[in-house]
Amino acid sequence: MSELPTNPATEIFVAHRNLLFTVAYEMLGSASDAEDVLQETWLRWVKVDLEQVRDQRAYLVRITTRQSLNRLRTMKSRLEAYIGPWLPEPLLTAPDVAEDVELAESVSMAIMLVLETLSPTERAVFVLREAFDVGYEEIAEAVDKSPAAVRQIAHRARQHVDARRPRVIVSQGETRAALESFQRAFETGDLQSLLEVLAPDVVLVSDGGGLKRAALRPIVGAEKVLRFMIGGIRKSGAPVGVARAVINGNPALVLRVDGEIDGVMTIRVDDACISGIYYVRNPEKLSRIHAEASLALR
Repeated sequence: MSELPTNPATEIFVAHRNLLFTVAYEMLGSASDAEDVLQETWLRWVKVDLEQVRDQRAYLVRITTRQSLNRLRTMKSRLEAYIGPWLPEPLLTAPDVAEDVELAESVSMAIMLVLETLSPTERAVFVLREAFDVGYEEIAEAVDKSPAAVRQIAHRARQHVDARRPRVIVSQGETRAALESFQRAFETGDLQSLLEVLAPDVVLVSDGGGLKRAALRPIVGAEKVLRFMIGGIRKSGAPVGVARAVINGNPALVLRVDGEIDGVMTIRVDDACISGIYYVRNPEKLSRIHAEASLALR
């Protein structure tokens, strides 16, 4: 977004911008779409009579939520035509995001994928209530439902997410240790060590968007995942570089082939083994790993 002139509306918007971006991103899974939503929010915000606004944060969140819901509905046809699995757009995040357990979990790739299984309204209600602790009455105004209906939707969405989210919240240290073991084995080509760090029923989801080679459906099983990765990434014979990064508030790897970014890999860990690998290769989703994204829950 271009630099905005300084005035009260601008100052208020800028003060809440990180929060609004996080709301839109958690609802959409796309940073570029979240930026568009913020632009639309700003255009509506500058027309508001500030003297009539009792709670500026709540008002801005309400506008952002409504614009995100509109965007979610228009994204549906785009996602239906998407080639292969769709993964959220990865964000390079600052170390302080990783230190905020609540924020890091709410934007983790594993949770973002669970949110994809909710309806647009369920997703909005869950995100606002669980991640941002917004009151039921405020949420009701944002999604045009009664507070009683919002409570029911929140309960249903929470049950849905709880049934699909990781059983145990794994610490950053455990995730980092599994990732480092994976990185060492991958860089040295030690296939046995790679197999040992992968859970037998590990699932790999790769997103190439039809622009880069990727599996058209999830790959299940340690040996199949290993064959796909070794045969795909190393097959070209070009030099492969692997660097650790903090993506969506969690430890991750950025892979480069012949010096060019090939993709971003995040993982899910259960019982000290990697049970899920999410590999984003679609180049249209890799623009946000060159500069840290600013996120906030409050």
